[in-house]
Amino acid sequence: QVQLVESGGGLVQPGASLRLSCAGSGRTFSRNVMGWFRQAPGKEREFVSAIGWSGGSTLYADSVKGRFTISRDNAKNTVYLQMNSLKPGDTAVYYCAAGGILGMSRNFYDYWGQGTQVTVSS
Repeated sequence: QVQLVESGGGLVQPGASLRLSCAGSGRTFSRNVMGWFRQAPGKEREFVSAIGWSGGSTLYADSVKGRFTISRDNAKNTVYLQMNSLKPGDTAVYYCAAGGILGMSRNFYDYWGQGTQVTVSS
């Protein structure tokens, strides 16, 4: 069982940066693939980024590639999403997820956090 708690969301202007954190509980955290998804109002939850258990493999959605960076610190049971050059289109609730397969499908992830709101607006 893995419990996840996101933090770091907020209201920022276009072009600004934010770093999201996801703190996990449970001794198996380091064995899990970790992912970030987001859901904007009226839209499906979509994949943003994922990282393998060792941090050596990462995936990004095309819409965030070059702007967002995922990382993890297994000693702290925490995964991060550094978001730069934010755009209004990045506005969404961001969810952290843990699973066993590195991929973009929500079906690969078994545990989910409650989400943190990111709003990009001038």
